[in-house]
Amino acid sequence: EVEVVESGGEVVPVGGSLRLTCIASGLPNDEYAMAWFRQAPGKEREGVACLAWKDGQTYYTDPVKGRFTVSRGNGKKRVSLQMNSLKPEDTAIYYCAIDGDVSNCKNYNRDEYFDHWGQGTQVTVSS
Repeated sequence: EVEVVESGGEVVPVGGSLRLTCIASGLPNDEYAMAWFRQAPGKEREGVACLAWKDGQTYYTDPVKGRFTVSRGNGKKRVSLQMNSLKPEDTAIYYCAIDGDVSNCKNYNRDEYFDHWGQGTQVTVSS
């Protein structure tokens, strides 16, 4: 059974930085896509970034390009999302999602392509 756990969400000031971490267990191999989604109050969930574990290719949604970085964490099956220059519109619940088909990283903005989800972690950017 695949288990996904996120951590790191908290309240930060505008312009601040935060690092989220996702740890997965139960994955059978290295052929997986690890993505971050977020859902703001009253809005639909949207894809933020994705890391293709095998080759390290990354994908980002336009509003976070240049500010967010998704990367491998220490040890296998751990991915981090470094968020800099945070804005009030970044306030949301952030979810880590994983799929066993690494090619689904290019579909990072479509949650139906990801089978395994964490419980989410709240990020609040205060102005």
